[in-house]
Order: sequence, then C-alpha cells, then structure tokens
Amino acid sequence: MKKTALVTGGARGIGRAISKVLAEDGWTVAVNYLNSEEAALSLSREINCLLVKADVSDENQVSAMFKRIKSEIGSIDLLVNNAGISSYGLFTDITPEEWRKMFSVNVDGVFYCCRQAVPDMIRKKHGCIINISSMWGQVGASCESAYSASKAAVIGLTKALAKELGPSGIRVNCISPGCISTDMLGCFSQSELDALIDNTPLGTLGSPEDIAEMVCFLASEKCRFVTGQVIGANGGFVI
Repeated sequence: MKKTALVTGGARGIGRAISKVLAEDGWTVAVNYLNSEEAALSLSREINCLLVKADVSDENQVSAMFKRIKSEIGSIDLLVNNAGISSYGLFTDITPEEWRKMFSVNVDGVFYCCRQAVPDMIRKKHGCIINISSMWGQVGASCESAYSASKAAVIGLTKALAKELGPSGIRVNCISPGCISTDMLGCFSQSELDALIDNTPLGTLGSPEDIAEMVCFLASEKCRFVTGQVIGANGGFVI
C-alpha cells in the first residue's frame, strides 16, 4: 500500500533526519522547506523525495503546497509538523512582532497544515499526524518564554485533535525533544551546552536520528492504539 508523508521544515536538522528515515522505511516523502534550498537539493539527491518550497506561516502558500503534493504524489497519509523557529532572550526584551512571528510559524503553521491534511484523512478514515513540540513546551524555559508558549500550544492542539479525529481513524501524537544536536543550539556557548548535558541524566545531547526513529515508530502500525500522547525524547531531562 502506498504511503505518502509530508515533513515540514524537512531539509535540515531534525526534519532532514525524519525525511531520510521515512524514505528508508518505504514512504513517499514530500519535503517542505523555505530558506534552505541548498540543503533541500542535497537531500533530494540522497532520497527520492518531492521538494516543496513554502512558508508554513502563510495560509495561501500552505494551500498551494498541498495542492501540488496531491497532484504529484497523492493525498497525505502522514503529516509531520516539524517546521519551527526559536529565540533566546529576556521576556522584557521580546517585541510584539517577535512574539507574533514565533506563533505564526510554530503554531499557525501547524494549524494551516493540519487544516489542509485532515479532510482527505477523514475521507479515507485513516491518517497520522505527528507534531514536533519541545520539552520546554511541557515545563517552560527561562529566557525562552515565547518559544515555550508556542510549543505548549502545539501540545494542547495535539491532545484536542486526537480526541476530535480519533473516531475518523486518525491518530495525532506529539514528540517533545530535549537538547538535540542541531543548529538551534548554535546560540549557546560550549559551557552552556556542557551545563545542559550535565542536567541530562543520560549525559549526552540527543541526535536528530533519535527523533526521526521515534517518528517512524509512531507512524507505524505498531502504534495503532496510540493517540493523543506527548512522547518525551529528552534523555531524562524532563520526567
């Protein structure tokens, strides 16, 4: 049976690892990207995927993206909402524009993509949505208030959609990564990274592949009875 997946923010970091693992598992993968064209082209040379450039915070671009995907590889069976941005700084320094930008990508992007994917999933009585949140969405992080709030919203949406879409055979789950070795940690000094590692019981940073393998597992029939769950992949940082 043909399996079609869309990974937003799929050209770099966690998204890239997810795209590769899904392709290896037999999924036909559409990879969304915005600014990382070189990375996207490099990925397309590694795996057989459809590249789709779109800003997930723009409703019209998301609509056009789904239309193209449906016309070229079919309707989506698996949606992985991975695209996101982060920021680090004092709450008192956040501008309304920065706050709105954070929510437009991290929350509105998930809403727009789900809104496009769900009707076909309901029609087929089958589908899977996996949202990528953060452990800071579960417990909050000092100097990352906007990011924490946006990722908490993703968790709330995941649980609500799981209840609403379950009768239609659609599973909705969330992965909350901990400290993962990606560009998002680039703003931290080595001493700050060492402190994060020291606070992680497993004593190491996670890898993008750790999250990718969890996505692949949640998307499989091995998890047919799992929905509405927030899976912490954080090395024990948040328990």
